Amino acid sequence: MSENVANTDRTTGGPLAGFTVLDLTRVLSGPYCTMMLGDMGARVIKVEQPGKGDDTRGWGPPFQNGESAYFMSVNRNKESVTLDFKHPEGRAVLDRLIAEADVLVENFRPGTLDRRGLGHEAVLAAHPKLVYCSISGFGQTGPRRAEPGYDAVMQGEGGLMSITGAPDGTPYRLGVAIADIASGMFAAYGVALGLLARERTGRGQFMDVGMLDSVAAILTYQAGICFATGQAPPRLGNHHPTIVPYETLTASDGELVVAAGNDTLFARFCDVIGAPELAGDPRFAANQGRVENQDALRPLLAARLRTQSRRHWLDRLKQAGVPCGGVRDLAEVLSDPQLQERMMVLPMTHPTAGPIQVLGIPVKLSGTAGSVRTPPPVLGQHTRAVLGGLGYDADRIAALEQSGVI
Repeated sequence: MSENVANTDRTTGGPLAGFTVLDLTRVLSGPYCTMMLGDMGARVIKVEQPGKGDDTRGWGPPFQNGESAYFMSVNRNKESVTLDFKHPEGRAVLDRLIAEADVLVENFRPGTLDRRGLGHEAVLAAHPKLVYCSISGFGQTGPRRAEPGYDAVMQGEGGLMSITGAPDGTPYRLGVAIADIASGMFAAYGVALGLLARERTGRGQFMDVGMLDSVAAILTYQAGICFATGQAPPRLGNHHPTIVPYETLTASDGELVVAAGNDTLFARFCDVIGAPELAGDPRFAANQGRVENQDALRPLLAARLRTQSRRHWLDRLKQAGVPCGGVRDLAEVLSDPQLQERMMVLPMTHPTAGPIQVLGIPVKLSGTAGSVRTPPPVLGQHTRAVLGGLGYDADRIAALEQSGVI
C-alpha cells in the first residue's frame, strides 16, 4: 500500500468521486466538513488569501518545518489555490470556479458574501444545480445572526460548559473543539443529502448550518432531562446523570472507567470486585435505585477498587464482559494496535513538513471506501494547475501573480 493511500477502492474512488467542492472556509468547522467530503472522494479546491492563507496556518506551536500541526490535521485531500476575490480579476476567477463546482462551502459571517454578490440567492440564481452550504455561529436567521462564532463561545452559549467539570468547580470547555467539529459533521451530512436530492430532482439548494444549533442538537439526553424536570442539569464531573456506575473509579495505582449500563452488568461488576452482596441489596439491585442511592454506593465501590491495581481490575472486568477501560493519554491512544489495524493512524509525506501522521477515516464503506490520498497542501500549491484547468495560460497566470490576485 502506498504510504499516502488508505481505505481506497480504486474502481470507484469513493462515493463522492466526480464531485467538485469549492471550499471558501477557514479555521475548523468548514475545513472539517470539506475534509470529510474529500475523504469520500470529492475534489476539494480550497481558496485561500494570498500570502497568508487559512488562519490556522499560523496557529502553533507545534510546527513541522514551518507547517502548522493544527492546519495539517484538517486539510488533507485538498488543493490550495490562493486568490483575492475582492479584486475584479480575482472575482472573475472565482466565478469560473463556481461555475465548475458541484458544491460551495463557506463559513463567513452572515451577510459578508451577500455584500459581494456571492450570497446563496445570487449564486443559486446563476447556478441552480449548485449545492451551497453556509456554516456560521448562529445561523443565517434570527436576532443573533450577525454575531461571530468561535468554538469556545459556542460551548459556553450552548450549555456544554455548564455540564462539564466538577460539581463544585468551574465550568470546563471540552478538550477538543466539539462545537466546530459537530458543525462540520452536520454540514458534510447536509451536503451529501443535497447531492442526493440533486441526483433525484436536478436542482441544487441552500443549506444553513448554525454552530449553536449543532451544539443544541448534541445535548440529547441532557436536554431531555431539562425538558422533563424543568431544571437545568448540574455538572457531575465524570458521573452520569442517569446510570450508576458509569464513571471513573480509582484503583491502587490509577483510574479506570467502568460503564455498567444495565443491572446484569452491575451484578457481574460486583462479582469481580468481590462484593456480590451489593447487587442483591434492594437499594442497588436496579439502576433507578443506584442513581437514587449513589452517595451510599460509591464509597462501598471505592473501598473495593483501592485494594488492587488498575491492570488487575481491567483484566478481570474484561474477562467478565463488563465494559471498562483505562484513562489513557493521547500517546497511548494513537499507538493502540486496534487503531493501527483499523488504519486510523496513517503515515504521509508532506512536501515541506516531511514525514507526518494523520488520522484515518472512521466510516468504513465496504463497496465505495473513502481514501486518504494527498497530504495537506502548501499554501497556493495548486494555484497554477487549477487556473490552467480553467483555461488560463502561463502568461495570464504570471500576470495575475504579479498583480497580487493569486
